[in-house]
Amino acid sequence: MSLTFLWYIPNTVEPGHRGDDTTSGWGSLEYSTELALAAERHGWGGALLGTGWGRPDTFALATALAARTTTFRPLIAIRPGYWQPAHFAGAAATLDQLSRGRVLVNIVSGLDNLAAYGDTTLDPAKRYDRTREFLHLVRRLWTEEDVTFHGEHFRVTGSTVAPRPYPTGERAHPTLYFGGASEAAERVSAAEADVQLFWGEPLDGLAERIDRLRTLSGRLDRRHKPLEFGLRITTVVRDTTEEAWHAAEAKVAQMAGRDVERSWTGNRRTAVGQQRLLDLAARGDVLDTCLYTAPGRFGGGGAGTTWLVGSPDDVAAALDAYRRLGITHFVLSDTPYRQEIARIGDRLLPKPALAGTRIG
Repeated sequence: MSLTFLWYIPNTVEPGHRGDDTTSGWGSLEYSTELALAAERHGWGGALLGTGWGRPDTFALATALAARTTTFRPLIAIRPGYWQPAHFAGAAATLDQLSRGRVLVNIVSGLDNLAAYGDTTLDPAKRYDRTREFLHLVRRLWTEEDVTFHGEHFRVTGSTVAPRPYPTGERAHPTLYFGGASEAAERVSAAEADVQLFWGEPLDGLAERIDRLRTLSGRLDRRHKPLEFGLRITTVVRDTTEEAWHAAEAKVAQMAGRDVERSWTGNRRTAVGQQRLLDLAARGDVLDTCLYTAPGRFGGGGAGTTWLVGSPDDVAAALDAYRRLGITHFVLSDTPYRQEIARIGDRLLPKPALAGTRIG
């Protein structure tokens, strides 16, 4: 089974992201390049690049990092409403050609500072309808010529993208990742995404969601290859189980002592996925074997809210349990980013439980 292991580069100008103690370099090309090159050296296929209004532009950063690396694959987080589909399809295909097939794309529909860049679509249902159109049209523009499409949200007439994305094996275009836990979001994934990206939940909940998405794909008469599944989660790894839990509990104690609510710019109170993570804490601080939910009571929200904590063997076994559910894409991280990219890459990724054909 082919497995993808990606890291996370926060892409922010503000220090202290998720407790990282690095004080200088944030937002600089040098610092982000250092993290990307470290990913190459320590076994990662690439990294998800954080996005949000007020951060450096994600696509511009991805282009710079692709030019300064050899195998690093940027998972570029982008938003319909910020990009028009034809504009994005052309830019991404060009970068994919220049990087020889290293582009990955993460479509984000959640709320941001929409007014700052002129996005007026606030209704969640309409945002997901727009995302579905965006994915459908981008895929067509990457694979067809003379595309005409007149939808509710986007229109193109006689559009041909040049150059095409760089073909590698069976891959005709960059992989399209998408996340979301609401019914509307799941319909987008089941119909148009390549990878449904989950946040860290217990095995029973994700097994139910995977089964539902596979069933929904059939009902929607999905036209693409079968939907794949990914996990975005924090991993706190130390040499022993005891050391890892001591480190995790110390991190949570620090979080409890400072105001981190301001770091979450999404729709914390209304997003279905975010609420699912917050609800986990009511079930217990530790679920399954080593899924730590306590950070959700103090963190700023989002994808890193729940943590897998333990020795390399502990965390490898937990990730293998997700793999056995059908999850083959993993986006992992911990802070300090510069230190943990090496520790986790060197001590966790080589574990036999995670053996498989590695792809970026």
